[in-house]
Amino acid sequence: MPATVVYREEDEKPDGSRYEMVAWQVPVSEDFPHGLKYSFQYMDADGDTLLRYDNAPYHLNVGRHHRHLPDGDITKLEFTGLSDLIADFQNEVTELYEQRTD
Repeated sequence: MPATVVYREEDEKPDGSRYEMVAWQVPVSEDFPHGLKYSFQYMDADGDTLLRYDNAPYHLNVGRHHRHLPDGDITKLEFTGLSDLIADFQNEVTELYEQRTD
């Protein structure tokens, strides 16, 4: 079974920052035990990452589901489902945007 997009959203803020969110249904595997692969990224107008959520299998020392911050920190995310993940990311993008534009 090939990957199938199950969620996609993108938007640009008035300051030129933007986010892109995409999630795919993939075959259940050791790398993707929930059958879900995702990458959500918020970046500034120059394309520099401000926040990223993903479950790429490269940072298992912090957890399968994790977030990347601009300072290079990678922290664990609690995964309770795609809809919660979407809401958490969008809330965090809103907070970051407000902090940057105050």
